[in-house]
Amino acid sequence: MDIKKKKEKKKNNNNNNNNNNSNNNNNNNNNNNNNNNNNNNNNNNNNNNNNNNNNNNNNNNNNNNNNNNNNNNNNNNNNNNNNNKLNMNETSAPIKTAKEELADFVEIFPILTNEILKELPGMDMPPQTVAWIEKMINVNVSGGKMNRGLTVLHSLQLLVEGRQLSRSEIFLANVLGWCVEWLQAFFLVSDDIMDQSITRRGQPCWYRQANPISNNGTTIGSIAINDSFILESCIYILIKKYFRNEPYYADILDIFHETSYQTELGQLLDLTTQPNRGDFSLFTLNTYRRIVKYKTAFYSFYLPVALAMLMAGINSTPAFSTAKDILLPMGEFFQIQDDFLDCYGSPAVIGKIGRDIEENKCSWMICQAILNGTPEQINLLKKHYGLDNPSDVELVKKIYGEIGLKKIFKDYEDESYAFLTSKIKSVRIMPQEVFIKLLSKIYKRDL
Repeated sequence: MDIKKKKEKKKNNNNNNNNNNSNNNNNNNNNNNNNNNNNNNNNNNNNNNNNNNNNNNNNNNNNNNNNNNNNNNNNNNNNNNNNNKLNMNETSAPIKTAKEELADFVEIFPILTNEILKELPGMDMPPQTVAWIEKMINVNVSGGKMNRGLTVLHSLQLLVEGRQLSRSEIFLANVLGWCVEWLQAFFLVSDDIMDQSITRRGQPCWYRQANPISNNGTTIGSIAINDSFILESCIYILIKKYFRNEPYYADILDIFHETSYQTELGQLLDLTTQPNRGDFSLFTLNTYRRIVKYKTAFYSFYLPVALAMLMAGINSTPAFSTAKDILLPMGEFFQIQDDFLDCYGSPAVIGKIGRDIEENKCSWMICQAILNGTPEQINLLKKHYGLDNPSDVELVKKIYGEIGLKKIFKDYEDESYAFLTSKIKSVRIMPQEVFIKLLSKIYKRDL
């Protein structure tokens, strides 16, 4: 009995164990299934989330790409619009010869003249007034050697080292170059009236030319005074038209006004050093240097280079001081050369009839004659210098020859050249070539 019960009990235990195992297995299976289901659900959720994220990212990328494309298209459209406004592109212009550069410079003159003329009808100016101004501009502004105007472009080319100028930069440099030529025309028209000059650039001075609207043979005469004012005003019309939106606009205005004032002061010095014929007390080299510094050097040499410096973005005070330190002495030599040619140059070559002797001018020639002549020669000069008579002029030139002014000029030329060459070689703040190129135009030789 006990044994049987034990067996039954064991059997029951085994059954229980089996049941437990089964239950455990079932539980495990259930757990596994649940885990699997959970995992599957999680995986599905993750996959769904990933898909959603990917879709969102794709949508965002597509949107961004579309936005970028739209922005790029807008930028391209804006750039195209800007280029259309300029009527030129910003690509580098091809390198050209000096002859081609001159041709390009001359080519824009009618464009600039038209900018002046087209405003006049709107100001209620009659056709004859428009025609007068057109002729006055054509006669007085164009036709010279144009060295001053071209110096703006040539200097800018050398200042922007390492790259070529764009087409728009070349155009704007040439516009400023023509503004310098317009400024010179203003000075020359008024100077010819004050000096009672006869010819300019191989033709009668403007004030001596026939009045275009008169039929009785009268000349333009004192009307030319007002014409000179109109020529000056044209400068500021052009600057406003082409440079109003440039960062250096105010600087350009300042330097043109300043240079005009300096030149007018030089003209006053020139006219007031000759009050009494035969009085040589004011005819000194110091007086002469002061006259030519203000009357010639600032507008002929410093102004074109300074304009190029402003276009190149140079705003360093030491750089402009360096330019003045070289260009003003260079301008002094240029005027001394002009004085020499006034006496000895052929009118057919220099384009005018020299009248410094007749006009009692404080020229370099008379200053050197006073320094190097004998007391007898100086007394003769006092008697004959400043008389508007061919025989007196010839006598003065004869005394110049006796004193040896041609050799004195040649020696000065060599000394001045060596002095300027030395100063140029010491320049570090800007390219030396800017000054070398300008110097070579005067001396007609290379450093």
